[in-house]
Amino acid sequence: MQSPASPAAFPATDPGFAALPVSDLLASADDLVSRIRLCFGLSRDAFDAEVQPLLQRYASYVHLLPATADNYFSSPAGLLNLGLEVAFYSLQGTDAHIFSGRSTISARRQLEPRWRLATFIGGLCCELHRVLTHLIVTDEAGGEWPQFLVPLGDWLASRSASRYFVRWRPNATESRGLGVFALPLVVPGATLQYLAQDNSVIVPHLLSSISGQPVYRDHNVLDALVRRSLALVIDRNLQANADRYGVPQFGSHLERYLVDAMRRLASGSPSWFPNREKSRAWLGPDGLFLLWPQAAHDVQALLEADQLAGIPKAPETMLDLLLEAGVFVRQPDGASTWFVLPPELKTAAEAVKLASSAILLNGVTPPAEPLTISLVCPPGAMRTTQKTPATAPAPAPVPPPGTQFSLLDATDVATSPAARTSPPPASQTPAPPSAVVADLAVQSPPPPPSPSKAAAPTLKLNAPMRLNPAVRDALAAIVSTLNGPGSAAAAAPVAAGLFVPLAELERRGVQPALAGRALADVGLLVHAGRDGPATVTADFRGEPTIGLVIAPACVDGFDPAAFEPAAHEEP
Repeated sequence: MQSPASPAAFPATDPGFAALPVSDLLASADDLVSRIRLCFGLSRDAFDAEVQPLLQRYASYVHLLPATADNYFSSPAGLLNLGLEVAFYSLQGTDAHIFSGRSTISARRQLEPRWRLATFIGGLCCELHRVLTHLIVTDEAGGEWPQFLVPLGDWLASRSASRYFVRWRPNATESRGLGVFALPLVVPGATLQYLAQDNSVIVPHLLSSISGQPVYRDHNVLDALVRRSLALVIDRNLQANADRYGVPQFGSHLERYLVDAMRRLASGSPSWFPNREKSRAWLGPDGLFLLWPQAAHDVQALLEADQLAGIPKAPETMLDLLLEAGVFVRQPDGASTWFVLPPELKTAAEAVKLASSAILLNGVTPPAEPLTISLVCPPGAMRTTQKTPATAPAPAPVPPPGTQFSLLDATDVATSPAARTSPPPASQTPAPPSAVVADLAVQSPPPPPSPSKAAAPTLKLNAPMRLNPAVRDALAAIVSTLNGPGSAAAAAPVAAGLFVPLAELERRGVQPALAGRALADVGLLVHAGRDGPATVTADFRGEPTIGLVIAPACVDGFDPAAFEPAAHEEP
């Protein structure tokens, strides 16, 4: 009797994929390859010598693998066609851009072709990470392809395999950064050396685009072209196959960009860490909730900084997309949003519930601890206070004539069984006894609150959209710390603006030199250029600290006089 197959083995009923030679793979895309050659403007011999090896290595690596299990480019050779199409449109987009605009004419003549080739490679390899994170490939003998070590075509040839089989990893995590590890198997070292000749920016911009990590220099035009081309190609594919499941698939690819943005916020923004004061996220025994539409505005701002086209502007549209994708879940009665009552709020807040907390919190360190109390409450619920308020309540409406006043103490009225029952409509009964008692207790208008007890303004970064996205995210996180306790503040007010220690920028992955240049370019750096040095020394937390001063105009609600004590600055 034959032993049952191990869980790692692919079912025998699966036909698998044929181990075709690379020449046959590219022959099926001959028309697209011809368009790529025309777009490069090279002769056939030059194209065969410079570009064709890239296409052959890419085809050998991805072979007939699909890009997704059941979404875009899910057919055999889906990943091959996706890479070729994105590479073509990315290359085509370079015709409208000058990458080396600040260079001399002779330098530009040398660098522009390299920028075009790098953009083409960025589009070709933009989804390489999916091979490393989503797929498990085995041959007929059960051997597993080591995708970090050798292209799939070469591995099949070494094992004399005629067919291979694909399994999709359950709950695979999107990780663009892994694409860098597959890059040497597609792009020869000589090509990277050619791109790096006479410059130090092309290869870093290319690696930044493939890995999804921001490059700490100017805006990455290469990555912008690749992202826009990818969105265009995916959208065209979904439209062409909208009837696969009997329902249109338009826009379904946007879900991954929205989820990626929320994950970036959950891992990098203090205001998204669950269960903190003024947090967007709240985790309890009944699930993970995001305050809405506040969370939607954060996601929209982050994606606008990425200059990604096609992102919905309305929170309602974003909510519908994520509900349809199964990222959010509805209430049992079908309502799109929930009402939650976090410990710090006095009234219920509107929120969305995630299908699983792991969607955002998987891999976030330190791990979030859920609250012990339930967060869900009925719409319109109010938190009942047990303590007597410091100030007298506002006068209640005057009861109609003939109302019988209660002789009970106000506390007794509030805690009596009659007070805990739902009152009839106002049209049927007079004002409740508690309101009458409150009216009798107030003989004069309550005194205005003292200035010292006034609520502090909420501070928020409001920088120009052209500010470097990495610098923007770091400054937004630093500014948000001013809304919490003073001991947690990562910046301090000075006479000229907001003092930001260099160590706080480095802690958030931003080099001080980059931050200084980026802020100076948009006019937000104080003491820059001829007016003074870029950095200042300030007394921060009792110690002399080197940092930058940003203009107060870019921080909404910022008033240096409202902070005590203020940092002392020295040039």
